Amino acid sequence: MGASANLADPAWLDASRPVPDIRTQLPGPRASAVYDRDQRVTSRSLPRAYPFMPRRASGAVIEDVDGNLFLDFNAGIAVNSTGHCHPQVVAAIQSQAADLLHYSASDFYLPVYSEMCEALAATAPISGPVRVFLTNSGAEAVEGALKLVRYATGRPNVISFLGAFHGRTYGAVTLTASKAKYHAGFGPLLPGVFHAPYACNRVDPVTGARSHDPEETFDYIENVLFRYEMQASEVGAIFVEPIQGEGGYIIPPAAWLVRLRELCDRHGILLVADEVQSGMGRTGRMWAIEHAEVEPDIVISAKGIASGLPLGAFMARAGLMETWSAGHTGRLMAAARFPARLAWRRWRSSNRTSCWPMPPNKASSCSAGCATCSRNIPAGLLTCAASGS
Repeated sequence: MGASANLADPAWLDASRPVPDIRTQLPGPRASAVYDRDQRVTSRSLPRAYPFMPRRASGAVIEDVDGNLFLDFNAGIAVNSTGHCHPQVVAAIQSQAADLLHYSASDFYLPVYSEMCEALAATAPISGPVRVFLTNSGAEAVEGALKLVRYATGRPNVISFLGAFHGRTYGAVTLTASKAKYHAGFGPLLPGVFHAPYACNRVDPVTGARSHDPEETFDYIENVLFRYEMQASEVGAIFVEPIQGEGGYIIPPAAWLVRLRELCDRHGILLVADEVQSGMGRTGRMWAIEHAEVEPDIVISAKGIASGLPLGAFMARAGLMETWSAGHTGRLMAAARFPARLAWRRWRSSNRTSCWPMPPNKASSCSAGCATCSRNIPAGLLTCAASGS
């Protein structure tokens, strides 16, 4: 791949260079200096997966501080949904920075706040009127959704899944069950949170391959949780990632999500879809849960919503959000004019170019390419299903 294959071709990026193009040892001398400084002054809590020090980027190409070029499959960990430094995103940032950086949407009526909420609500995989609350992050959106569930239903308990990741703030980390380390040393955590097995939960101890027992999740919820821990009438919501992320990129069968919706309906429980990582068109549809043709009651979003600036949201059936009144939740910095304007312009651009849903021919091409790559991946690392295929 040549650098010129990117959407943008900034002056710093030599179109004749191949990508990737590694010209120093890794990490290079400047990267090593960054690493040494970082080790002296930053919090030890940052997990830091790789000794990679980015300097600048364009499209899918990213350059480190030593001038090495990489092909970025991380997208800022599912954040840069339009690629790095998309020209329209950069223009929106520059334009808004010259007008107004911040004014509190909790206290005043920023036009872009309702514009963004209106645009987001129009994409909701929810029938009927929808209301939206904008936040600073995915974890904060999870916290807001959790508050709404308890307030609107009057029920104290919620269910999440083993392997789930919903964030690291107190309520969100209590819902999280992807690593025991996230809970260690922080107890007691939020009461009233229970965990059940996710789909494709069985793992072969020798090969690591996953398999799916269609009864496991529902048998545990109905015959363990509802029998020994609490009555179903005490459960306000089930929080689910339509595609589990940190738990192993597990794609549940559509029938599993359908059955989860039916269980919620049978007991008057809300279904909350955490689409922070799986949403924003990453599966070929705007929301991953749409592949199963299941309607949640609440949808949580962040990451790719503003192409790199901090913004999150949760949207819900209007009747749910109309149960609370002014002051029950709010944020000073949430949806400051800067990220909200950027997100709104990004949204308009995406809609004009018809990014979603992904055309069937492109989806087939992507699936075929992934299948080719997967031949070199041990079977145990592959998920038990494929989304949108």
